[in-house]
Amino acid sequence: NRLMRRALFPGSFNPFTIGHLDIVHRGLDLFDEVIIAVGTNQDKPAADYEARLAQINTSITHDRVRVTCYTGLTADYCKEVDAQFILRGLRNAQDMEYEYAIAEANRHLTGIETVCLLAKGEHRFLSSSIVRDIDRNGGDTSNLLP
Repeated sequence: NRLMRRALFPGSFNPFTIGHLDIVHRGLDLFDEVIIAVGTNQDKPAADYEARLAQINTSITHDRVRVTCYTGLTADYCKEVDAQFILRGLRNAQDMEYEYAIAEANRHLTGIETVCLLAKGEHRFLSSSIVRDIDRNGGDTSNLLP
């Protein structure tokens, strides 16, 4: 049974930042589609978004990755594109506790699950609910967990 799931990777995705491409590719192991969304609700000129989108589109040519631009709240955009999960990348293991707290708060407020992945393969973390979902649907989570 294949999970038909979509995840949103929002915010400051940068194809030249170590780990971002890795997180997207690992996200494709979990989801049928990953949407990279660059937010325009930051204090930057519109040209910056166009340049960033062009960089991302050049770096990622996978047919299950979509690159878009959005304004407003991440949760609202998630619902707009029918993404069931928010994908977050962690820079290091110390970020995990903070991100987990944010993920829990977000789930309570919006009902949207957040999946946190560390770029380095030796430190992997998934929300417990997606592990349960994958297991329940006959998927293999052994390569995704420590």
